[in-house]
Amino acid sequence: MSEMRFDGKVAVITGAGRGLGRGYAELLAARGASIVVNDLGCSSFGSGAAVNVADEVVDGIRQRGGQAVANHASVDTEAGAHSIVQSALVAFGRVDIVINNAGIQHPQPFDELPLDVYRKVMDVHFFGTVMVTQAAWPHLVAQGYGRIVNTVSTTIYGLPYWSAYASAKGALFAFTRTLAQEVPAGIRVNAISPGAGTRMAGESGVDAAVVAHLQTAFPPAAVAPTVAYLAHESCTLNGETLGSGGGATTRWLVGETAPVTPASLTPESVRENLATICDPSGFTAFGNTMEHVNRARAGR
Repeated sequence: MSEMRFDGKVAVITGAGRGLGRGYAELLAARGASIVVNDLGCSSFGSGAAVNVADEVVDGIRQRGGQAVANHASVDTEAGAHSIVQSALVAFGRVDIVINNAGIQHPQPFDELPLDVYRKVMDVHFFGTVMVTQAAWPHLVAQGYGRIVNTVSTTIYGLPYWSAYASAKGALFAFTRTLAQEVPAGIRVNAISPGAGTRMAGESGVDAAVVAHLQTAFPPAAVAPTVAYLAHESCTLNGETLGSGGGATTRWLVGETAPVTPASLTPESVRENLATICDPSGFTAFGNTMEHVNRARAGR
């Protein structure tokens, strides 16, 4: 089995100063990629800043013979997003890989969650991803090659007090699938749903026993191999989300159950057929919206 290398490729990784992002940066650098290590150095709640967070990762990569530069901008402004991509162009002359990993958290009961905090979480996770991707997009299109890896989360399955975070991740899931339908040949857009005992998990208020288990059995570095595949030129997936944690990798599916068509559709017929409607045994996964539309048309 030949080693998957990244020689000659340039990767921009946001939030790469700690945890998951650092693991991605170190693995890709070890396999030949030149890295832009972006990290504001803020707390997991978005406060403060520290340039040494990104700088230390860069120093470590260089000491091991790799190539890396630091960028300390926040992803939640257009100027910051463009500066991240510009760091790659100035230092290495191109950008091939964008891994959108930066994020913050604000777990809080919905009725106590200020709207400005909700917006801040969306700005960092969702709009930060959009703006960094937009900044890199013309360069990827011009060279006819690129790999974009976004970050989603199992919180979209439903987790109390995480409405802001889950909303952002749900938006990113849809963004990934939709953008993948627009890319020209040579570009792939996918997402990772990481499971790891990160700093964010440790400060999230989740039960201490759960956090301890995550930190032992789900180290951040264990997610990096799956991300490396999604970032590699041999990746054939597009619009997909892979889950990864503790050495396992899964594929996320989105679809619907088999249609139930009563003789007359009424509120009462929905109630009477609810068990069949909700039965997952007839589940069909869709790769895109048109697959859903075509199934619906075929059923008419």
